[in-house]
Amino acid sequence: MADTQKKMAAALAAVNAYLHMEELAAAEAAAQQVESQTARPVQNLWGLSGRQDMMTMRRLIQLRTFTSFR
Repeated sequence: MADTQKKMAAALAAVNAYLHMEELAAAEAAAQQVESQTARPVQNLWGLSGRQDMMTMRRLIQLRTFTSFR
């Protein structure tokens, strides 16, 4: 009887340790996910606007909207 109780206690301890390791791994993954979300690069809005204007002008020139460039 005592041998069965020892085996049961060892099995429960192993399951408890496994669940604890899973909780730690899940917490670490969540921390990495939050860290990766905050490390996004900030876009330069002035640069983006300038590039968009350049593309618009090139498109209008290709569509031959402006005849004075010939």
